[in-house]
Amino acid sequence: MKRNLFTADHEQYRETVRAFMEREVVPHYEKWEADKFTPRDLYLKAAEQGIYGLSIPEEFGGSGETDYRYRVVVHEEVYRVHAMSLAVAFGLQDDIVLQYLLHLCTPEQKQRWLPRFATGEMIGAIGMTEPGAGSDLKGLRTTAVQDGDDWVLNGQKTFISCGISADLVIVAARTDPNGGSRSLSLFAVEAGMPGFERGRKLDKLGLASQDTSELYFDNVRVPANNVIGEIGRGMGHMMAHLPSERLGVYTGAVASAKAIFDVTRKYCSDRMAFGQPIADFQHVRFELAEIATEIDVAEAYLDKSVLAFNAGELTAVDAAKGKWWTSELQLRVIDRCLQLHGGYGFMNEYAVARAYKDARIQTIYGGTTAIMKEIIGRDLAGQR
Repeated sequence: MKRNLFTADHEQYRETVRAFMEREVVPHYEKWEADKFTPRDLYLKAAEQGIYGLSIPEEFGGSGETDYRYRVVVHEEVYRVHAMSLAVAFGLQDDIVLQYLLHLCTPEQKQRWLPRFATGEMIGAIGMTEPGAGSDLKGLRTTAVQDGDDWVLNGQKTFISCGISADLVIVAARTDPNGGSRSLSLFAVEAGMPGFERGRKLDKLGLASQDTSELYFDNVRVPANNVIGEIGRGMGHMMAHLPSERLGVYTGAVASAKAIFDVTRKYCSDRMAFGQPIADFQHVRFELAEIATEIDVAEAYLDKSVLAFNAGELTAVDAAKGKWWTSELQLRVIDRCLQLHGGYGFMNEYAVARAYKDARIQTIYGGTTAIMKEIIGRDLAGQR
């Protein structure tokens, strides 16, 4: 089925992204994975080429391009070279951190931070998850108490993507001890603030070169001009930006599934067994047919979601549907593709083995599959 999502401009941009990946990522990616770290200068190079940060307005050094189809192109090209750690890192900046800065920051805050994001000098992170609170944002225990013109922050965060390399962390903290829907607020904590410490770099199952860490806040004094959005509206701010985060997750899920399917289809054509390519066996053909069909169907929903997001019409419920379905599909596709590779699929030198480990987080972060179904179910119950 012909895909009609992209224009000639998007395809021209794809050539730029693909050349960047082949030049700056492919020769080095295995070393980054072994070292469990992505060098900071890659962000500088990527920003210079417009690989991320396109939505930053021109006045702050960006291009002001808000068409999400360009983000889809980046996802597809990063996953085409099987660099999921990098896809997650870039997605964190574009689909999450920058969305908060662009839509919630004051003009003065934008002037302080956006130019450095536009050049790749500043890396961001989101500090929401805590040891005892993941999907349950109401369970957050990090506190912020006002003291004069400052807010004093105390608490701990965990599983923070880019936590080691981040220069700015948007931290969710409780500002009303009595709880309720207006008990949370958002604060920009900057590297070097006294009392802000980074814990260990966490040893994960996958995404080796994408740093993830614990963060600690011990009486960190955050000036009032580092409040993001409005005090007491943190929960609403976070809920409003979940569709863009989840769209990023399922854009990557579909791109990953497609990339692994493509290498598997080639493998099945090349791999000989019993005197013929294994793709000539009916069982293998049926497996490939089922996978191809599922990816095409998921891609159709993704394309519809992208156009809805561009129009400002992608709802939290629709994003939840796409997130849980495609991330679960991604796991199924990669698992079946690994099986088709046989013993070679278990070898780390094969892309399918690395993808098997990297993709496992997809049904967990950004809201678990169970939470996505709860969001959808509550919406359906409310329609009765």
